[in-house]
Amino acid sequence: MANRLQQIEEGVRFIQEKIQLKPDIGLILGSGLGVLAEEIENPIIIDFHDIPHFPPSTVAGHEGRLVVGTLGGKSVIAMQGRIHYYEGYTMSQVVFPVYVMKGLGISSLIVTNACGGINRGFQAGDLMVIEDHLNLTGDHPLIGPNMEIFGPRFPDMSRAYHPEYRELAKRKAVELGFTLQEGVYAGISGPAYSTPTELIMLARFGADAVGMSTVPEVIAAAHAGLKVLGISCVTDKAVGEELEPLSHEQVMEMALQARPRFISLVKALLPEVH
Repeated sequence: MANRLQQIEEGVRFIQEKIQLKPDIGLILGSGLGVLAEEIENPIIIDFHDIPHFPPSTVAGHEGRLVVGTLGGKSVIAMQGRIHYYEGYTMSQVVFPVYVMKGLGISSLIVTNACGGINRGFQAGDLMVIEDHLNLTGDHPLIGPNMEIFGPRFPDMSRAYHPEYRELAKRKAVELGFTLQEGVYAGISGPAYSTPTELIMLARFGADAVGMSTVPEVIAAAHAGLKVLGISCVTDKAVGEELEPLSHEQVMEMALQARPRFISLVKALLPEVH
């Protein structure tokens, strides 16, 4: 554990030497959504591979860099791309950036992703605010010695997705003229997309959407006492009985189409996130 804490501290110190402000809000930008980082004013850009112990991103559509600056009048640090368990990293590595951002001073985290829509009422291109999740990755980021400096051995997960932030997001979506879906996100390990029978199972478990990220980071954020807002971009219909072939390119294309609403939503709610 001492080694892990030391690695986090080294990552924090390296970034602090590069930036002039203390970020208040962290952003994790998923597949096809990283363009939001280009809206950040007076950006300081740091590549993942330059930061001590920071795992580089290997997935197409993930730039693999931190962007620090101002957005919506708030000091932010954005991950333009993220780390996935299926890339071969340990869960500890996947959530390493969350603890680094906490060490830099953030109090809130907005985490985003591209996902498949299991709920039959969802359409490709919808945005969904996450109300809860299912951890079906087969692993857990808090296994091992607890880092007491960040949080308790047994963190509460009853409000992992901050209720006030969820209501704020829904209100802002109405003001912007579109409906924001709400539902349960099932996190799986990937990298294969789900089979029809797996999707039927997930629907029976109560999942509204499925993806290969987000859950480990939110668990770590809850452990570290961060207030979290989760936003998913529904890129395809993942209904088991009606499943059609899917590719990463299709996911990226639909995320591209939903991007204007996503950017408008995040920029509208940021001023009221605190």
